[in-house]
Amino acid sequence: MDGSSIDVVREHPVSNAARTVVLVGRTGNGKSATGNSILGERAFISKRSSRGVTTTTELKTAILRDGQQINVVDTPGLFDSSVKSDVISKEIVQCIKLAKDGIHAILVILSTRTRFSQEEQSAILGLQALFGSKIFDYMIAVFSGGDELEENDETLEDYLGGRDCPEPLKEILGLCGNRCVLFDNKTKDESKRVEQVQRLLSLVNLVIAQNGGRPYTDEIFAEVKKEVMKLRDQQEDVASKGYSKQEISHLNEQMQRAHDLQLKRITEMIESNMREKTMMLEQKLADEHAARLRAEETAQKAQKSSQDEIRKLRGDLEAERQRPKPRTSRCAIM
Repeated sequence: MDGSSIDVVREHPVSNAARTVVLVGRTGNGKSATGNSILGERAFISKRSSRGVTTTTELKTAILRDGQQINVVDTPGLFDSSVKSDVISKEIVQCIKLAKDGIHAILVILSTRTRFSQEEQSAILGLQALFGSKIFDYMIAVFSGGDELEENDETLEDYLGGRDCPEPLKEILGLCGNRCVLFDNKTKDESKRVEQVQRLLSLVNLVIAQNGGRPYTDEIFAEVKKEVMKLRDQQEDVASKGYSKQEISHLNEQMQRAHDLQLKRITEMIESNMREKTMMLEQKLADEHAARLRAEETAQKAQKSSQDEIRKLRGDLEAERQRPKPRTSRCAIM
């Protein structure tokens, strides 16, 4: 089945140009399955596994009923602590190359089946440290596991409003404007799939409108895009000069090597920035955690001291109550 049955809700009118969304999240949260739900077909490999099924950044495209194009970029488990910084930096560059016209929304895939982890919090804040706070203006939280909530007669509002919802998750959702949507990637009901995709695309349109129709970009994006366009222009120029096939092949190889060297330099720069900012972020989170522990310890000591004082007062009152009262003697009046 293709994605042509999706009909986008037009609550926030924007141009009918292609939309590009990027899926990020921890392995097992359902990134690829969510991508397949959006596209309306099994475009990405998706199966339950303790190890990431997606091993490299991929882009798949669908054309919607109104002719609008949706580009979905699926990434490996960039939120996994086991993934090395050099791999992450390479995949970030690959993601930028695939999203050549910019990113309209970043879909952070979370799961209602697992508790929001410090690993996920660190990864999201790491994106902020690397790309700046503006990144949150483009974020939408997509919660997979809608089938499980439905079985328990729960809504996403119930899940997020409960006492078990961790404060760090609430803080992250607040930073991205509380834009969130629930997905059931297991549903066989086509109308239900279309409805949840409509809700998501409505949020994407909202993000586009709130950002003045401008996709996300920054210095790193601009530099990668410049290198990609430079290579394309050089190749087109060589093709128009009337060189022989052998000469064109030789020149293209030279240009490709130069291009790869430039992208390697950008990748190393991203990796260096990631290491530095990750260390700073980890130290900040460790300090905050230590401060919370100290505050909890202080509160526990104060509570214990208060309880000890109350017990002492009760003991003193009970002892006073149990103490025999002295008898008063009567004086005979003569």
